[in-house]
Amino acid sequence: MKTCLIVDDSRVVRKVAQKIFEELGFTCSEAEDGQKAFDACSKTMPQLILLDWNMPVMNGIEFLRKLRSAPGGDSPKVVFCTTENDFSFIQEALSAGANEYIMKPFDKEIVESKLLQIGAL
Repeated sequence: MKTCLIVDDSRVVRKVAQKIFEELGFTCSEAEDGQKAFDACSKTMPQLILLDWNMPVMNGIEFLRKLRSAPGGDSPKVVFCTTENDFSFIQEALSAGANEYIMKPFDKEIVESKLLQIGAL
């Protein structure tokens, strides 16, 4: 079974994403900030991470940099999912190690398309 960690400070976004990812065949877990996500990855590394940018405690870009430098942190596919649409944000996310970038709001078709592009489906 494929595993996905959904990292977003919005409970509503986590629940919507969980429904989509479960329909696509993933077993999901959740974290509401980057630190909780990093702690979860330290225990069990997921195959895919859906990552918000703006969160308390540790934001998405800080989490991604920490993840990519951790043992095994180079293996998960990471998809940034945020309202930040400026090209500099997209460029920063990709250079920090994100595999793809999607904008909020998103739907199943958008998610499925991006996961196919990065070979996660």
